[in-house]
Amino acid sequence: MHTAHCICEHIPTLQLGTRIVVVQHHREAHKTTETAHLVAAACSSCHVLKRGVKHRPLATDLLTDPQRRAIVLFPTDDAVLLDEAFVSADPRPTTLVVPDGTWRQAKRAVRRESALAALPAVRLPAVRPSRYALRAGPRPECLATIEAIARALGVLEGADVQRQLEGLLDAMVAGTLAMRGQLRRL
Repeated sequence: MHTAHCICEHIPTLQLGTRIVVVQHHREAHKTTETAHLVAAACSSCHVLKRGVKHRPLATDLLTDPQRRAIVLFPTDDAVLLDEAFVSADPRPTTLVVPDGTWRQAKRAVRRESALAALPAVRLPAVRPSRYALRAGPRPECLATIEAIARALGVLEGADVQRQLEGLLDAMVAGTLAMRGQLRRL
């Protein structure tokens, strides 16, 4: 972002028990509206892995730790609700795997990457529509990556973590709209 719209002061420092693994389509990384880098900046336990790079398979070693429960955050037909009952059913720390890209790219990642397809899928509770005003999803319940992660962490880590990441999203959206001349500076 331009210096006048910098959001660095809004980036929290979050120490989490949850490991976040974002499986990002290689084309997503170059978009100015991608949000996985914000999660990585705020959470030291966040790892962004590239998917779809020619001749470079997806590194999956972060998904196979037997001391952790790995889940993929994507609303497949068989996805279970990510809620307190789900969390309390397994006391191990969680590895939250989040496909990132367009909805089509994310769906393909969950289907085509055997490491992701093997993980239990979870979905978020239906609450409020997305606050992400920079890109439109194919359905009203579709969320930006940081927004989905924030809501999942709200269940896994608590409401304060969710609020801090949602505040970062709000700052990013406001800064981007201000740079585009569509909103006043923060």
